[in-house]
Formats: sequence, structure tokens, C-alpha cells
Amino acid sequence: MSPPDGTAASPLPRADYTPGVAGPLDGVRVLDLSRLVAGNTLTQHLADFGATVDKVEPRDGDTLRGWRVRGVETAWKVHGRGKRSLCIDFRHKDAIPLIRRLVPGASIFVESFRPGTLEAMGLPPEELLRLEPGLVIIRISGWGQDGPYSRRPGFGTLIEGFAGFADMNGFADREPVLPPMYLADTISGLTGAFAAMAALREVEMRGGQGQVIDLPLLDPLFTALGPQAANYRLTGRTKPRTGSRSTGAAPRNVYRTKDDGWVCLSASTQGMAERVLRSIGRGELVDDPRFRTNELRVQHGEELDAIIGSFVAQKTLEENVAFFEAAEVTIGPVNDIVRFMADRHVHARGLLAEYPDEDMGQFPMHAVPARLSGTPGAIRTPAPRLGQHSHEILAAQGLTQAEIDAATASGLVVSA
Repeated sequence: MSPPDGTAASPLPRADYTPGVAGPLDGVRVLDLSRLVAGNTLTQHLADFGATVDKVEPRDGDTLRGWRVRGVETAWKVHGRGKRSLCIDFRHKDAIPLIRRLVPGASIFVESFRPGTLEAMGLPPEELLRLEPGLVIIRISGWGQDGPYSRRPGFGTLIEGFAGFADMNGFADREPVLPPMYLADTISGLTGAFAAMAALREVEMRGGQGQVIDLPLLDPLFTALGPQAANYRLTGRTKPRTGSRSTGAAPRNVYRTKDDGWVCLSASTQGMAERVLRSIGRGELVDDPRFRTNELRVQHGEELDAIIGSFVAQKTLEENVAFFEAAEVTIGPVNDIVRFMADRHVHARGLLAEYPDEDMGQFPMHAVPARLSGTPGAIRTPAPRLGQHSHEILAAQGLTQAEIDAATASGLVVSA
């Protein structure tokens, strides 16, 4: 699909690339031993707002480094931004003593090992809290630290199936559909960033002690599904797969345009639904027994979609957007990434930021999503190379140069 109005994308803004600028979390040091998306999403948000995130990676690096596109670590470059990398050999006999030396002075400790692994390593929460009494410990897993499934593998795919998301997603005559991105991990990471700030406030503002945050992928995703349990108890029916049609409001769907594009339309209020019908020249349907109320429109969703879809199919994507916007109807394009990156609103708002990159010259990624008026977040540094800051981090924790050299010589520490 071509960009809107046939315009080519101009260079993306770099307003969010502000190296050296302090943020509201300046002074918060995060020790991140997690792997994959949830933990890296959590600590990426903290880094965006100025926390010092020390990423402790094994010899082969965080798993995200292996998710390459044409040899470029695109996933790592997004979620590793603003962090420092310390690479150690976790199998080395001195690995655990070295990790212990990293804990004092840290505000937040993040791990995503299978439940029980931290204890087996000799680093149970009580030991971490002995080393740093105010430490906020975030334990990420698929299913939680306890319960009959706690030791199961915890990949997001399993959670997205188990929680009920996939069963709700897709079309009635086809198989359940998993999300095409890491949904469970991302929601868990966002939840974890909020929980970390809540626990940290307890320490800093109320003189409280550090504590443990049990952060599964399952619980936040189930929360995001809304009132499904209550709806089932009321109706005795589970939510069916309805494609893009809503079971709560109508009309709401995607419709194909004359030029084979797609628009999405939502009319979740009575006034908006009536406005849709009048705008397409079918005002008589406002009082039609099939469409008079939202509940009736949902029951007759296929008939309503056929009427709207027939109108939309007569115009191009851009013509539909212009027509319905003029009628003050809630409609928008279904963009691919090409159209999104070229859109004038995206550019005006700076939704995409670029920073200098050794592989691509300039690397585009999402800007900081939450906008604080007084202490905004920023992308301060590109994602680090594996072990790029090993010596810097160890020196800051009080290791002497002789100790750092010995750890490097023995293979315990790897430096870029």
C-alpha cells in the first residue's frame, strides 16, 4: 500500500535522541538479569525516564540479540536502548560472588528465570534484601512464582492461548488466532514498570523496606481481556470469534475500499451510529427495527456491515476518510508500516525517533510513549554492544582495576 497522498516519507525527527539529559528517574540503578521481551520492555521504560539500567548478559548475550533481520539485531536495538551491558560467564565459579557485588546500591533487581532458579543460584530474595534492604525485586515468569503450573515454560504464546485471548481472536469459521507480536510480554512489561514505581515509592517516600514483585505474563494479559468472566456468568456463553466485528457495539468493523485498501469504523454510541446511517444516505434505517438500538444492531451486525461495506466500496481509502471525517464519523485508515511512517500526524507528533546506528546509519523506532510536560523521557543512548560497559559497571561498584583485569583474564567477564 502506498503512503497517503502518494507522498514519500521524509526523514524522521530526532527530538527524542537526547544523550546526557537527566530524567525523573536519575539516580535509580536497575540491575537487569532478565531475558526476552517482558523484562527488557520493563527496563526500557525505566531507562527512557533516566534510570541507569545495568544489563547483565550471559556470554552469548540476551536472547533478543538473536532475533535478527538481515543480520541486524532490530529487536535488541529497540528494547536495549538507554542501557549498559555487562557480560559475564554465568557458569564460571565466581559468577555468583560477582553478581552479589553488583547488588548494593541498586534500587531495582529484575530477573526472568524459571521459578526456583534464583534460589538454586544462591541468590534468593532474602539474600538480595540482606545485601540491599531497600531493593525492589521483580520476578518475571509465565505463570507466577507458585501454583501448579509455575514450573512450566512461560513463553508468551502459551499465555496468549491459555488466558483466552486466542480463543476470542479471529473468525468464527477458522482457527483461533495468536497475536502477530509479543502481546503478553509487552503488557507484562508495562505492568511491571508501574509496579516497580509503586514499590519504589514505598521505599523512598514512606521509609519502607524492599519487597518482591511476582510478575507473571498470565495475570496482566487476563486483566486486559476485561469482563469476560462476568459476561460468561451472566449469559452462559463464551465470547465468540467475530473477526473485527464487536460483540458489544455496532457498527464496528473494517471495510474494503475501491482501491483495495481498508478503513476501520467504530460507532460505539447511539448518536454516532445514527450519524453513520444518515451520512451514507440511509437515514431511514435509524428507526428500522433491526438497527434502532445498539443491542439490535449487534444482533444484525452482518446486515449492517453489508450496507456500510457497500457504500465504502464505492470510494477510495482517502475519499472514505475525507467523507466520513467531514460527517464527523469515527473512521480511519488501516495502515501498514509504510503508510504509518509517512503519515503527517506521525511526523508532527514525533511518534518515530531515529538515532545513529552502526548497521543502518539511522535506526527508526518508537519514541517515548508517555509525554511528561516537565520531565520528559528520552532515548539517551543506543542499545549497547554485548559487554560494552563491563569494565565501567564493575569499576563503579568498587572493583579495583586489578580485580577487573583478573576477572577478564579468567573468562568471568567479557568486554566488547
